[in-house]
Amino acid sequence: MQIVLVHGLWNRAWSMASLAKRLRLRGHIVSVFSYPTRGNDISGHADCLHEYLQDNITGEFSMAGHSLGGLVILNMLNRHSDVYERESSVQRVVLMGSPVQGSSLVRRLAKVPGQKLLFGRVRGALLYGYQQKPDGCEIGMIRGTRSFGLGRVAGKHAETNDGSVLVSETRMKGLKDKIELRVAHSEMLISSAVADQAEYFIRHGRFNSEP
Repeated sequence: MQIVLVHGLWNRAWSMASLAKRLRLRGHIVSVFSYPTRGNDISGHADCLHEYLQDNITGEFSMAGHSLGGLVILNMLNRHSDVYERESSVQRVVLMGSPVQGSSLVRRLAKVPGQKLLFGRVRGALLYGYQQKPDGCEIGMIRGTRSFGLGRVAGKHAETNDGSVLVSETRMKGLKDKIELRVAHSEMLISSAVADQAEYFIRHGRFNSEP
């Protein structure tokens, strides 16, 4: 299976290196879409992702997006229906800690000096999320429950979270499956458990409840 990875805020392709390596060892062909996260709005990133797929992917493929990357994927799938209709069609999507309901952390940091520079043109997407589930492919959500990260610095939250994103912020109608793992937000990128579950969903359309 071909798998396209999409990284999150403040990162580039290098941040997906560990996950990409684990998936390649399982026999998949893996590529990473790299983009300047703060330099464009969510729709602009989605259009660039669509162009990347047109230029680089042939045949069936699946996608996995971390945090903001998941929102970019959802936006792209809703803006460009041809990803289901042409020969190079998307089959399944794994979202990893994507705040589809919007981020309370970004709201808490809204009055911090320099926050516009911190989040750039994707601030709106992070504030309000992206809850429109695209038709045509199966979507699974991996949720982290280890509260360690920027969110702890910005203020503790009583609700279960991964240190940056609340579990409730990852809820979206129409998900094919979801799973909670004891990992923090950034740990998802290097976790073998996350790689295992992402790969399992891509193969089977569900997560492994008995790993």
